[in-house]
Amino acid sequence: MPGATYKLVEFDAAHHPTLKDIARVVQHPQFDLKTMMAHRASADVALLKLAAPLPASLAPAPLGETRTIAVGDPFVVAGYGVTVRGDGRSGGTLRTAALVATGKPGSLQLRLVDPATNNARAGLSACTGDSGAPAFAETNGRLAMIGVTSWSTGPDNAAGCGGLTGITPLARYRDWITETARAMGSPLP
Repeated sequence: MPGATYKLVEFDAAHHPTLKDIARVVQHPQFDLKTMMAHRASADVALLKLAAPLPASLAPAPLGETRTIAVGDPFVVAGYGVTVRGDGRSGGTLRTAALVATGKPGSLQLRLVDPATNNARAGLSACTGDSGAPAFAETNGRLAMIGVTSWSTGPDNAAGCGGLTGITPLARYRDWITETARAMGSPLP
């Protein structure tokens, strides 16, 4: 958002955080916060250019190819967000959740749910602080980043966490991502 300061948090092997400076942020031109908040549908995508490159061992996963997503397809969501809404002390540890597609998967938004609880009671999901975190799907025998976390709900669509996880698929924005990364001096492989 305009006026915000962003940092990337990198954790070493002992889980000690280091903040990495961000040199530039480019927001997708079709992002609209009012639409995002009201309908959970907008181009909720931005690219960050780090002031210094990550070590090769921390390079991002490859961007997934366009593919059809069906209800029940498995995904892995990773993030450092909180596990208890409103308790910042419960965040800061990398966690993953194995979730599945639910509802009507589309190219603008994916809704993921814990298959063990199906949004009826608290389960695994993204939470506060996980926005922008990667969502992975297995493609050709390896994990590929297919989207980023945009929002979450509590069980039965209540406020909070543990219900649904909203993912913005990146396939729809692949050309913009590639062109913008190149313009930022960081072409994608």
